[in-house]
Amino acid sequence: MSHDKTVPLDELARHRAAIDALDREILARLNERARHAQAIGQIKGEGAAYRPERETQVLRGLHAANAGPLPNESVTAVFREVMSACRALEQPLRIAYLGPAGTFSHAAVTKHFGSVVDAVPAPTFDDVFRAVDGGQADYAVVPIENSTEGAVGRTMDLMAAADLTICGEVKLRVSQNLLSNAPDMSSVTRVYSHGQSLAQCVHWLAQHLPGVPRIAVASNAEAARLAAAEAGAAAIAGENAGALYGLGTLAPHIEDEPNNTTRFWVLGRQQVGPSGRDATSIVMSCPNKPGAVHKLLAPLAAHGVSMSRFESRPARTGRWEYLFYVDLVGHRDEAPVAAALAELSQIAPFLKLLGSYPAALD
Repeated sequence: MSHDKTVPLDELARHRAAIDALDREILARLNERARHAQAIGQIKGEGAAYRPERETQVLRGLHAANAGPLPNESVTAVFREVMSACRALEQPLRIAYLGPAGTFSHAAVTKHFGSVVDAVPAPTFDDVFRAVDGGQADYAVVPIENSTEGAVGRTMDLMAAADLTICGEVKLRVSQNLLSNAPDMSSVTRVYSHGQSLAQCVHWLAQHLPGVPRIAVASNAEAARLAAAEAGAAAIAGENAGALYGLGTLAPHIEDEPNNTTRFWVLGRQQVGPSGRDATSIVMSCPNKPGAVHKLLAPLAAHGVSMSRFESRPARTGRWEYLFYVDLVGHRDEAPVAAALAELSQIAPFLKLLGSYPAALD
């Protein structure tokens, strides 16, 4: 072997030895961290193991300290799993989501809580809410809006009446894929997917599969199951669903909007303290008379509170009556938000605080 090839092999061995040593050091540090987590759990007793404001502060601090080459997104993914494993030593969590396994809601559970949780699929949004309300799950993860298709109405309706609190939020980049066991797209005779996913890919479908029937089903994972069972069938779904049901990818990233993102709420029963960068969500009613909406928004302007979202939704109480869902920038305990909410409570016929929670990490 020539000298110029021996040097790279020596360098390779040196780097591998350094990695092995670092791995042992990381393992020792992880177990030390886990012991501290166990001690905290014993001190808290029956207190909640999941503290979203604390976890978010830790991750933001790591982002600020990150010198690379790992990007912040990778740092977040690694430490979410570390937190998940340590949290499970303190208190294993059950997280309800809209199933079956392999949906984007399932992916949002993993992104936010890590993989060391008991993810509990439920067949409908109502069942997801009931799982937490009835104590079968500790938390729920539900979609609230999509950047392409807008608000998820059923989540909004249920939140107006539910005795649950928003504890956190997750933003999930949605990548749609055409999945099938068919050899190519010319063999596809029908396409299954959730209605929202079909809408997110309407232009791609018109261009590449014109005339092929599109069939809306309850979830993308259900679409993948059907595609796996039927010759000539395809599904529009995420990679997880394809892997779960053994489907090949005929075409990746077929969503019409490349930055398609779905926002999810994490629901539970605890009040969340300030993290330093928070959001507050409310729902309120408005008298059906001229200038009423402007009057409702006046306290926000007067106290310098910004809105990041404003949605109207028909109320279930009467004809032509609406509820307004508003996301505010800031925590309920911050003076401007607290003052604005106090004034709103005197003006709005109905006002419900849905929760204050850490803003999702970018």
